[in-house]
Amino acid sequence: MKSSQKTPISLYIHWPYCLSKCPYCDFASTASSSVDEERLWSGYQRDIDRFLDNRPLSTIFLGGGTPSLMSPVFVEKIFSYIQEKMSFSDNIEVTIEANPDAIDLKKMKDFRSLGINRLSLGVQSLTPQNLLFLGRRHTVQTALNRIKEAQSVFDRVNMDLIYALPHQSATDWERELKQALSLGLTHYSLYQLTIEDNTVFGKKGVTPASDDLATDLYCLTDEIMVAAGIPSYEVSNYAAPGQECRHNLAYWLGYDYIGIGPAAHGRIGLTATQNPRTVSGWLEKGTRVETLTPRERKTEKLLMGLRLRQHWFPTDDLNQKNISKLVTCGLLEQSGQGIRPTLNGVLVLDQIVLDLMD
Repeated sequence: MKSSQKTPISLYIHWPYCLSKCPYCDFASTASSSVDEERLWSGYQRDIDRFLDNRPLSTIFLGGGTPSLMSPVFVEKIFSYIQEKMSFSDNIEVTIEANPDAIDLKKMKDFRSLGINRLSLGVQSLTPQNLLFLGRRHTVQTALNRIKEAQSVFDRVNMDLIYALPHQSATDWERELKQALSLGLTHYSLYQLTIEDNTVFGKKGVTPASDDLATDLYCLTDEIMVAAGIPSYEVSNYAAPGQECRHNLAYWLGYDYIGIGPAAHGRIGLTATQNPRTVSGWLEKGTRVETLTPRERKTEKLLMGLRLRQHWFPTDDLNQKNISKLVTCGLLEQSGQGIRPTLNGVLVLDQIVLDLMD
């Protein structure tokens, strides 16, 4: 798939394996302690060949699953093949996700030598009982050790945390969040616990914090992070100025991106790609491609773009009367550059999108 445009493009690489499946996880991943990387190679190679593009890659993101389980030799093989087919931007951002129990200092250094310059650690909690509840394999101390090691290797490190757990109080979360901030990172992904029906938690009937408490916790999080100089730039992502994840910004800003591997999605103009979720389905059936209507793509861009707290979304073709109403209600801000949600607007984004597309 070629494009004549010269604007940069992003690449997402999905790794479908973890050491174990967490009870809250709805991602396309399978627990396995032994993986046949060569079996996967043919699929990655096929996807790369299919989605060739003549624009320079501005970001690469290795997600999963737990992509830090990939051997450095396999990562090098994938990167080398990509570079044979596509060019890299001079300031390319390359991120890999890792769990504290699925990476060590040596592997970090190996990944860094391959050009990976950003690490995202799935810590999820700094409280022992919450780690146990979330089914995490690592201890708090292991997570703290990995963070310290990562800071010695990578210029940019992100930590994932999950909050709004059952029986978690505002005091509990404030204490944990301030401990996380004391580690001196410049990017934090802070997600409220959601329960999907097909997860272990969903099947057991586990319920997260009440809506009212979740709202209070979100507002508390915003207050603490702003005071720390690490405000939200997206609904669940917080960064010091200039430390935002450029790969994820590409999604939220509606830029083109390629997705390879099982369950990966892609968008090139109005072309939407989607790979089967299972490894066998992906290897056997390949990618499904469809053409979106301009309205469908515009709705997607609106859904993604209004997640951003510091970018203005253009208002062309949106319901101007409803924009004025939402601004008056304090749910949107408006300037000559467009609109963006207020803190209260973030809490009701789905309804705002419906109103704007009416």
